[in-house]
Amino acid sequence: MPLEPLALPTADWKSFVEDRATASLSTARDVIAQLKDGTGRTALETLELWNIGETATANAASFTELLSEVHPDAEVRKVAEEKMQDAAASVTARDQDRDLYEVFAALDASELDADAARLLEKVLLDFRRSGVDRDETTRQRLADIAARLTVIEQNFSRNVRDDVRSIRISPDRLDGLPDDFREAHPAGDDGLVEITTDYPDFRPFRAYAHDRAAREDIARAYNSRGWPANDALLHELLDLRTEQAKTLGYDSWPDFDAELKMIGTGDAIAEFIDRISDLSADRAHADAAALLTRAQQDDPTIASITTADSDYYGELIRREQYDVDAQAVRQYFDFSRVREGLLSVTGRLFGLEYREADAPSWDADVTSYDVLQGGERIGRIHLDLHPRGGKYKHAAQFDLVKGVRGAQLPEGVLVCNFPRGLMEHEQVKTLFHEFGHLLHHVLGGDQMWARFSGVATEWDFVEAPSQMLEEWAWDAEILRTFAVDAEGNPIPADLVARMREAADSDRGRWVRTQIFYAAVSYRLHQDRPADHDAAITELSARYAVIAGLDDTHMQAAFGHLTGYSSAYYTYMWSLVIAKDMFSAFDSSDMFAADVADRYRDEILARGGATDAAELVSSFLGREYSFDAFGKWLAGS
Repeated sequence: MPLEPLALPTADWKSFVEDRATASLSTARDVIAQLKDGTGRTALETLELWNIGETATANAASFTELLSEVHPDAEVRKVAEEKMQDAAASVTARDQDRDLYEVFAALDASELDADAARLLEKVLLDFRRSGVDRDETTRQRLADIAARLTVIEQNFSRNVRDDVRSIRISPDRLDGLPDDFREAHPAGDDGLVEITTDYPDFRPFRAYAHDRAAREDIARAYNSRGWPANDALLHELLDLRTEQAKTLGYDSWPDFDAELKMIGTGDAIAEFIDRISDLSADRAHADAAALLTRAQQDDPTIASITTADSDYYGELIRREQYDVDAQAVRQYFDFSRVREGLLSVTGRLFGLEYREADAPSWDADVTSYDVLQGGERIGRIHLDLHPRGGKYKHAAQFDLVKGVRGAQLPEGVLVCNFPRGLMEHEQVKTLFHEFGHLLHHVLGGDQMWARFSGVATEWDFVEAPSQMLEEWAWDAEILRTFAVDAEGNPIPADLVARMREAADSDRGRWVRTQIFYAAVSYRLHQDRPADHDAAITELSARYAVIAGLDDTHMQAAFGHLTGYSSAYYTYMWSLVIAKDMFSAFDSSDMFAADVADRYRDEILARGGATDAAELVSSFLGREYSFDAFGKWLAGS
C-alpha cells in the first residue's frame, strides 16, 4: 500500500502539536522499555526496534522545530518550543540510559550488513558522547547542560526573529532605490518613511540607497538585532558547551563537535580557515581596494570602506565596469516564474515531477508539491517563501518528516523571505541553494534506517549539494527557460556572461567574508573571550578586509552560532567539494543524464548511509581536491 504524506490539520494547530509530539515521544519511551525487557533479540532485531523509536523521536523533534519558527500564531510557536524541549530531553535521557547502553554494547556486529553495523557504531558513539559511562552526578549535570542549551538556543533564535528594528527617514533619502521599493514605502503621517531590518527592506537599501549616512543607520540597526540579551545568552552558551566537552574528556567544544565531521579536530578547523584565508588574500585585498577607489570618486575624504558601503559600491562597479545593473536584471526574475523555473530545471535534471498538492498548511502562503519519480510519489515538499511577522528571518530548509523506507515519506520545507514580485539574481541563487537541501532530504529519504535519512551526512558536507545546485542558476541557456521580462523576452546571454564576470570580480572579498564568519564561530567557542565585540573587531581586521561599523554587535544576531556552533567553516569546506563535484559535469550540457543520474544516485540518494568522503570519491573516481576551488577563486 502506498505511503501517504503527513495529514496536517485545517485548524487547532496547538492541539495538533501537543498531540503529535506527545504520541511520538510516548512511542519512543515504549520502544526503550521493550529494548530493556530482557527478550532475546538478534542484533538486527534490536536495531530494527531502535529504529522505530528513533523515527518517533525524529517525528517529535522535526515538526516542532519547524512550527516554532514559522507558525503565524505565537501561542502555537510557544507550544512547539516546549515540545522541542521535551524531545531534546528524551534524547538525552535515552542516550544516558546505562541499561539501554548495555543492550547495544552486548550485540554481535558480525551478523550485520554494512549499513546496520555502521548504525550500531553510531549509536554506541552517541551513548559515549552523552556520558553514559559517567557517574550519576556527572550524568545529571550533563543532562542539565543539554536542557539549558536547548532553551538558550530557542531564546537566541526567538530574539533574532522578533527583534525587527527600523529607521525613519525623509522620502528624499530613498534616492537610488527601485521604483517598486519606493512605492511600497510611502511616507507616514509624520512625513517619514520606515525602513526595517527585515530582508526585503535591508538588502536593497544597503545596495542601492545613495545616502551613506542612512545606509550606516540601517546597517547599525541590522547588526545590533538581539542585543544586548543575546550577548549574555551567548556567554552562557559558550561556557556550557565548553563544560560539556571537557566533562566528556575533550580539550574544547570545537574538538567535541568536530569528532563527527569530516574535518575531525578543532585544530584542523583553524588550519583550514588560515589556508583559505591565505589562498584568497591577494584577490580579497585587490577587491577591497577597488571598492575604496570607486568610493573616493564620490567622496575623496572616505578613508576606508565599511560594511555599510560594500554592497553599494559593489553594485556601482558592476554597473559601470560590467554594464550589469542589478535593478534592471530584476525585470527577468518575477517570483512566480522563478519558482516554476526552479521546479522545471530540477525536475529535468533529476528525473522528477512536481505535482501541486491540495493540502492544508500553517499559512496561506505555503504551496505544497508531491515529488514523483518514475510516476511514484517519493515525498512531499512545502514552499514557505515570503516574509511575515513572527517568521524565521533568513533562508533555510527544515525537516517536517524524515523518510523511512516502508514507514513514512520524507517531507521537507523551504523557509525563505523573498519578495512577491521581482527578485534579484542573488535571491534566485539563494532559492536554488536552499532547494538543493530540500532535494537532498527527499531523494535521500528512502533509507531503512532513520539515522541515515535525508541530509544526514557529516555536517561539513551538507552544504556541498546545495552550493553545487547554484551552478544551474548561472547558466545562460537554463536561465532563458524561465527568466523573461514582462513582454516575454528571455534574459540575453551576453547579460548573463557579464553577470558572471561581475560576480568573479568580487570573489576574493566574498571568500574572506565567509572566512571571517568561520573564524568568529570557531574562535568564540575556542577562546570564549570576555568581550565579544573586541574579539570580533580583531577577527574582522585579520580576515574580513572590509571594516565593520563601530558600536555594533553582529554576534547577537549570528544565528549560525546556535545551529552550526563552531563549524561555520562548513560552508567553505563544502564549497571546495562542490566545485570539485561540479567539475564532473559538462558546462555545455548541464542536463547530461549520465552524470546527473550518477550524482543523484551516488550522492543525494545515499543520504547519510555512507561517509561523505567515500560518497565523493565514488562519484569522482578519486579523492576530492582543492584544484577546482583554486581555479574558481582565480577566476578561471
